Amino acid sequence: MKQKFNIITSTCVPLPLENIDTDQIIPARFLKATTRDEKFFGDNLFRDWRYNPDGSLNMDFVLNNPKYKGEILVAGKNFGSGSSREHAAWAIAGYGFRIIISSFFADIHKNNELNNFVLPVVVSESFLQELIKSIYANPKTEVEVNLPEQTVTNKATGRSERFEINAYKKHCLMNGLDDIDFLLSNKDKIEAWENKNKSR
Repeated sequence: MKQKFNIITSTCVPLPLENIDTDQIIPARFLKATTRDEKFFGDNLFRDWRYNPDGSLNMDFVLNNPKYKGEILVAGKNFGSGSSREHAAWAIAGYGFRIIISSFFADIHKNNELNNFVLPVVVSESFLQELIKSIYANPKTEVEVNLPEQTVTNKATGRSERFEINAYKKHCLMNGLDDIDFLLSNKDKIEAWENKNKSR
């Protein structure tokens, strides 16, 4: 079982670039790994932006700026476009982000995030810009994401928006269940149904 989602309040990392694709999230050369090593993929999240060609840290990139930290990444529109590689979600989770906020996600990547216990939160473009503005004005700005109520709140302004999530995925996140865990938790019901319908 994974860590359960409920209400998460955190400072944020702003990355207001549009069309961030999965190759930027985790470059293709790291896809040779077929097992999920969270540290490996987390260490290489946004690899080509975080590091210079000589391997030194790119201090102009936000993940290397000590002012910005937290469990929430606030990203620009169309996050996770490009290839369907699940490794991108592995890298996000491995780095320690539990929530990504954007005004639009590529569908496959959005589902990959949910399957890897990262919550993608879709907000309006105006609310997204407000969040980014608040974070840049004060890096200690906190955002509250309330999964039970499906709301996201900018603590700096008090403004909230509601977000949508698939009911099954919401149940899994709130209970720390992946798809296999969910099936196992319903094993008795499944067996009862099978026994009832054997003779049909």
